[in-house]
Amino acid sequence: MKILITGGAGYIGSVLTGALLEKGHEVTVLDNLMYNQTSLHIYSHYKTFNFVFGDVRDTQLLKELVEYNDLIIPLAAIVGFPACDRDPELAEMVNYQHVKRIAEQVRGTNKKIIYPNTNSGYGIGGNTVCNEDSPLRPVSHYGKTKVKAEKQVLSAGGISLRLATVFGSSPRMRMDLLVNEFVYKALTDKYITLFEKKFVRNYVHIRDVVSAFLHVLDLYQFTKGQIYNVGLSDANLTKEELCEKIKEHIPSFSIFSDESFEDPDKRDYIVSNQKIEETGWSAKHSIDDGIEELIKTYSILIKDLSSGYRNDFPLSYGAK
Repeated sequence: MKILITGGAGYIGSVLTGALLEKGHEVTVLDNLMYNQTSLHIYSHYKTFNFVFGDVRDTQLLKELVEYNDLIIPLAAIVGFPACDRDPELAEMVNYQHVKRIAEQVRGTNKKIIYPNTNSGYGIGGNTVCNEDSPLRPVSHYGKTKVKAEKQVLSAGGISLRLATVFGSSPRMRMDLLVNEFVYKALTDKYITLFEKKFVRNYVHIRDVVSAFLHVLDLYQFTKGQIYNVGLSDANLTKEELCEKIKEHIPSFSIFSDESFEDPDKRDYIVSNQKIEETGWSAKHSIDDGIEELIKTYSILIKDLSSGYRNDFPLSYGAK
């Protein structure tokens, strides 16, 4: 199958690209390398790998690439509320408009779309368990653009995967994701100050995310037009519980709290992943697996270069 991944040099895309190539697919990545990442060069030996340096806002280029390919995976996005708040217009164009153009071109054809949404669209759910039928109440501009884009994908018969907070190592590493950041702070600062420490969210390892893409692709005839939450079902954890879990691996980690601050993203919800699990998929990597992996990863990465592995400003996602 010919597959186009927009933003494929990013955190998820650089792992997903390799998995699809190993399955024998022809993979084309469109990316403007806005973070100067070099995560895809390891796939250059694949004759079935193509890289296009370009921007998803280039409508003619995007049109030509969609026309050539059978499956489109729109990963290109301005990710997270800090980056989106810095440039809301750019976020609108990348997170929504480019997906809308793809959906319009795919609609009424045999082409496929698998879209990665964020389950942050559930907003503030409290103790309510959110499933795919739960109302979406995104708080951030990031969440709002992703929810709008999902509607376009579904209207074209595509699949939406509502991802939990992703963790784990990638060729294009990110340290600004909650588990990744908290482990990094445990190893470097040796302490963390949490606000809204009882807020709950769900988590999922990056390789389980990739396996979910492969799973729904294999079952596309039965899963098209569907929405699936994708997460680790035993990992609906508060920030405090997550830090206590990290402390089990890094005993020197000190945990403090300060409730005078608020999380601008306001994520607080419990997520059910039952729907996708009933299709035969389940997450294989635990939070403990991820922490152990991240400890190894951070022993390799150079601390002074850590700003190159972020998409946001420091002090975000509930830590200061």
